[in-house]
Amino acid sequence: MSWLLIIMLIVLGVIFLLLEILVIPGTTLAGILGFALLFVGIWQAYASKGIVEGHITLGATLVVTVITLYYSFKAGTWKRMALKTTVDGKMDQLEGITIKEGDTGTSVSRLAPSGKAMINNDIVEVHTYGEFVDQENEIIVISVKDNKIIVTTKK
Repeated sequence: MSWLLIIMLIVLGVIFLLLEILVIPGTTLAGILGFALLFVGIWQAYASKGIVEGHITLGATLVVTVITLYYSFKAGTWKRMALKTTVDGKMDQLEGITIKEGDTGTSVSRLAPSGKAMINNDIVEVHTYGEFVDQENEIIVISVKDNKIIVTTKK
């Protein structure tokens, strides 16, 4: 096998490893392909050129791979790919709504085990302790904890 083909296999292997790490993490397909190409390139250097040239190829591949990974991380690649916006939304707050234990209402949507209900003329998100409540059923508030309203069916 020629040196050109061996070098191309190794370069493609490094490129696929960079793709796996920087562009498409989690797929592992590019990573496996990158390692396979590196392995075949180094193996071919040993098989066709000899032990000394194989050792040189292995060492050069390790050095080039480490340097390439170092500079790709140092170059701010992650900063360009990172999300820079902030989430300024708020979770469902119960400000201005006075709901307390014992209040009754009607489920607006199916509670499976959470959904919407109308309690004291306010539509709020409610939860059950695992029971499923159909739409338009009467419910009763059994507890209010940290913006979480727990209800059950009215019996």
